[in-house]
Amino acid sequence: MVKLRPRRRSLAALGTTVLLASIVGTGATVMGKTEAAPVTLTVEINAVLHGKNAAEAVWLTKDVIPGFEKSMRAKGQPVTIKLIGSGVSGQDYANALALDIKAGGGPDIFDLDGPYYGEFAQAGYLKPIDQLVGPQALKWAGWKNIPQTVQAITEFQGQQYGIPGGTDGRVLFYNTQLFRNAGIQMPWHPTSWADVIAAAKTLQQKDPGIEALQIDGGAQMGEATTLQGYLPILAGAGQLIYNESTGKWQGNTAAMRAAAGFYHTIYSTGLANSQLQLGPNGRNETFQAFSQNKVGIYLESEYLYESVINSTGIYPMPGRNQNVAWTLIPAQKPGAGFRGQDFVTLSGGGGTTLNPNTKHPALAWRFLTYEQSTASLLRYEPLKQFISANSIVNKVAFQHHPMLTFIAQQCLPITAYRPSLAVYPQVSVLIQQLAQNLATGMSVHAALATYVGQLDKIVGAAHVANS
Repeated sequence: MVKLRPRRRSLAALGTTVLLASIVGTGATVMGKTEAAPVTLTVEINAVLHGKNAAEAVWLTKDVIPGFEKSMRAKGQPVTIKLIGSGVSGQDYANALALDIKAGGGPDIFDLDGPYYGEFAQAGYLKPIDQLVGPQALKWAGWKNIPQTVQAITEFQGQQYGIPGGTDGRVLFYNTQLFRNAGIQMPWHPTSWADVIAAAKTLQQKDPGIEALQIDGGAQMGEATTLQGYLPILAGAGQLIYNESTGKWQGNTAAMRAAAGFYHTIYSTGLANSQLQLGPNGRNETFQAFSQNKVGIYLESEYLYESVINSTGIYPMPGRNQNVAWTLIPAQKPGAGFRGQDFVTLSGGGGTTLNPNTKHPALAWRFLTYEQSTASLLRYEPLKQFISANSIVNKVAFQHHPMLTFIAQQCLPITAYRPSLAVYPQVSVLIQQLAQNLATGMSVHAALATYVGQLDKIVGAAHVANS
């Protein structure tokens, strides 16, 4: 029996889109043993039918929940699912979740945005799944369909806390019409930063009226500057912004100097336009310019192609399929990227996990693995197109979507993720200001000195790497 009802409590400030599930009742399933007594599972999602994230509500209501109930009845375990829908901000939703778990209650299963796994784990709001469910959780057959790099969405300090869900990837988009006019050979596959700069210079010389290269670099761009800009460049210089092994953030290191130097070069030479970075609508203005064939190279996620310049997007681009191509982001030079990679990318995403307060971890795990099974996810794709953590789902769903196929097959195996720590948003703001300082003419030395001085105050000098 499925009951959808609104959430009534007030919510306020943390940050993510969350699927919650609470298990109540007298019956229980304990490590493979099933009792006949009924169990009620309460599944809470930040989605509502005919409203926010409606596809998720439809999928759970009409597919996952009745399918799971039927499956469990066949196994001799009566289960009733109650679905609570909400349509608030992700920030409010996560805050309510943290408060509930802290108080000793809360849902038994919930979705959590990737950047919060470390924060929740450190606060005691999560436990590694093998500790909560047992070692069989790490032997789930579905793991083989999730690339090791993507499993990192729900990992923290080497331990797994859930099952990854949707994700994405960053690439270099380029305008084939402008490349053709400039005489640049295509398909274009740069293998170094020098290749990117050379192509941008050629574009600029051919047509000074276009934006040759756009890599977000302003505080007004917010997280786009961090995730679509500085962090991929830093990964190309060989480092992520935070090292989980050492517990240190990148300060004035060789990789930071290289990334800062790249920013300084492209902006000081006019290959990238600093004015686009400073206005409150810079990102939308860039989207619009790209759709009008006025941007040559643009570092962005599939969101640009699939949601901004598509026929029903914010800025539909006539001839998109013919005039837009994409390629991997090269490391500073071959082999110089994070993990010694030739190419790099960064991804966002989230996953589904279990509440350490649950009284029925085995049954909660069964629901979670049913929901995240290949069969269930394939039935979700027609309702909401998304890049799944599951490689089989992507292969089937994107047969006629070359852009999404590229992200799934080429980017996800080499991707990395932002730090999942509570202090990350503050560090991100510092990175945005660092990028803006570089974009507006500050020297690499001065910009990094300002950044490190502020970083020391936020995370403590002992947690900052300098070399």
